[in-house]
Amino acid sequence: MTTLELRIPPLLLVALCAGLMVALAAAAPAAGLPIPASGLIAGALALLGAVIAVLGVWEFRSAGTTVDPRIPEQSASLVVQGVYRFSRNPMYLGFLLLLCAWAVFLSSLAALLMLPVFVLYMNRFQIAPEERYMREKFAETYAAYQARVRRWL
Repeated sequence: MTTLELRIPPLLLVALCAGLMVALAAAAPAAGLPIPASGLIAGALALLGAVIAVLGVWEFRSAGTTVDPRIPEQSASLVVQGVYRFSRNPMYLGFLLLLCAWAVFLSSLAALLMLPVFVLYMNRFQIAPEERYMREKFAETYAAYQARVRRWL
C-alpha cells in the first residue's frame, strides 16, 4: 500500500472524487437529497473552500517553500502562521469544502459517500507520509506544532 503514498496529486484526487460523485449521483437518483437554496449553499461552501486553499498556498509561497505535496523533502521551512494556525492542512481542508459544495450542488446522498473516502485517502496516503517527513526534518518544532494545531480543523 505504500506505493500509493504521495503519488496522486491532491488536485487530481479532487477531480477524480468529483467525477465519481457525479457517477454516484447518476447511478442512484433515488438517493437525491432536495436541499433548499442548494446553489447558494454550494456557492458559499465553494468560496470558503477556495479561500482557505488559496490562503494555504499564499503562506507556502510567502515562506519560500514548495506547494507540491508529493515532494515533502523540498520543504524549506515549517509554515505555522496565517491559516496554518488553525489547520495543519488548510489546502486539503479547502479541497474537502469544495467537494462538500459539489455534493450539495448535486443534491445527492450517494455523492456524499465520496467525502469520507477523500478524507481517509488523504489521511493515509498523503498526510501521514508528509507528517513523517516533517517530524524527521523539523523534530521538536513540528511535534509542538502538531500538539497545538489539529490536522484538519
